[in-house]
Amino acid sequence: MIRPILIHPDPRLKKPCEAVGEITADLRQLAADMLETMYDAPGIGLAAPQVGVMKRLIVMDCIKDGPPEPIILFNPKVIWASEDLSIYEEGCLSIPDQYADVKRPAEVTVRWTDETGAAQERQFAGIWATCVQHEIDHLDGKLFIDYLGPLKRQMITRKMEKLKRERARQG
Repeated sequence: MIRPILIHPDPRLKKPCEAVGEITADLRQLAADMLETMYDAPGIGLAAPQVGVMKRLIVMDCIKDGPPEPIILFNPKVIWASEDLSIYEEGCLSIPDQYADVKRPAEVTVRWTDETGAAQERQFAGIWATCVQHEIDHLDGKLFIDYLGPLKRQMITRKMEKLKRERARQG
């Protein structure tokens, strides 16, 4: 089921999420819904708070051409980050049509629990590293625009407020 994506500014996007305990059928369904929502948007990552669920769950798939490689991460945690940094132009499904360069570690190792309840650990590089860090930030109530200067951040926030007003009038 495709779920509605919250648009910034929404107070839920600025709140830290709670850890997931047991991986239940409801949580597996939520992850499946999030993947469907992400692919439909289209995007390469989605965090549970973006669909209004305040749990530490992200989904991602950074494959553009070729068979999909979806990953479901419950309670993801960066356990190592490279000193080398990379800059990617990031966007966000909760901040539509706005992009900015963000500097992050070029590689990270992440530990998480998968949808079967098994512990996983993997090193990510390139766009995968950027995406996983961007999505984990969502779980901590942080948006990519928080890395920008105050003027650019305010300009984007004003555009999102206008977009929300326009959508409310149309709805």
